[in-house]
Amino acid sequence: MKKLISLLLASTLFLSLCVCGSNALSEPDASKLKTLLVTDSGDVDDGSFNQACFEAMKSFCEKNDIEYQYLQPENETTEAQLQAIRAGIAAGYHVVILPGYSFASAAVQAAQEFPEVRFVAIDVSKEDLDAAAGAEGFFAANLCCVIYQEEIAGYLAGYAAVKLGYSKLGFLGGVDTPAVRRFGYGYAKGADAAAAEVGEAIELRYAYAGTFVANDGITAQMNQWYTEGTQVVFSCGGGIFHSVAAAAAANSGKMIGVDVDQRSLIDGEYGEGITVTSAMKGVQTTVTDILTAIRLGLWAEYGGMTHSLGIISTVNTSLNYVQLPLESTQWDYAFTQRDYLELVSGIDSGNVDVSVDPAADQPQAERIRLVFEGTLG
Repeated sequence: MKKLISLLLASTLFLSLCVCGSNALSEPDASKLKTLLVTDSGDVDDGSFNQACFEAMKSFCEKNDIEYQYLQPENETTEAQLQAIRAGIAAGYHVVILPGYSFASAAVQAAQEFPEVRFVAIDVSKEDLDAAAGAEGFFAANLCCVIYQEEIAGYLAGYAAVKLGYSKLGFLGGVDTPAVRRFGYGYAKGADAAAAEVGEAIELRYAYAGTFVANDGITAQMNQWYTEGTQVVFSCGGGIFHSVAAAAAANSGKMIGVDVDQRSLIDGEYGEGITVTSAMKGVQTTVTDILTAIRLGLWAEYGGMTHSLGIISTVNTSLNYVQLPLESTQWDYAFTQRDYLELVSGIDSGNVDVSVDPAADQPQAERIRLVFEGTLG
């Protein structure tokens, strides 16, 4: 099993330290490997982010005879998150996985309250921690944070959609968060770049659902998008893919999945051929690698750090932390696997610019017609 520490040494991987300082922490004995996952929004069967983290934890722990559990807070407040974390620690769990940007405040407080517990916060950045702590340079030796270069995965998906012949695109994010913005802004930039090559008029409807949970209102809004001409929607928000997929199925539409390869899940439930591709990020690999490091006594390589994960290979793209799935993407002569690999190489070399400004109020586009609808009511 390739460990995250070796991957972080790759030249294409960016590593930022929260702040300089000692990150010494006593190595855990077997009794202190018990692992807990606390969900942020939704449950571990969301078919996306939470589920990917949970399944990776479950698989690793079962293979290594480690006790594991997950808890879902009563609500999405910091206090409810802390109550779940404290309950888990009181029950003897010493490794806690926190998937989602909303855990920044809970991670800061819990890391200080329980210095011998190891916390892994996914999609939580250095800036998130500093904001939660109320000061720059927050440091905790027992806290490891991971973020992803989602703009790359979004770019790949947007570029592919246009090259595959779709001219009326949609992007529906869950909640307007930095990670969702990076996906969406990258999607717009990739579509913009491909539009220059195909020489056709491209439109992108862009909005947020305001939730990560599917509901009838979102389904109705997506029905409207599809009936008004949208051909493919990038569903970027956990469980909202159910609403998008239901609308796509009802209107002979297409969609793009997120976080994991969602084709088998979506096509299996809503109809063969609905899923064009998925903008993936390697949350399962991340969880497995960090738990492996903890088990091997390598926490010192992670504690007190924020890791930003992206492309690590242009040869075996399945190793990348941001990618499209090679096997399930609907390639055709207009955009082949070879074209995709060349695009990945261009991004890795810097010849293809995928940079976005997630602080901007909306995505930027020069060639495509962008219809920004904000958060849908």
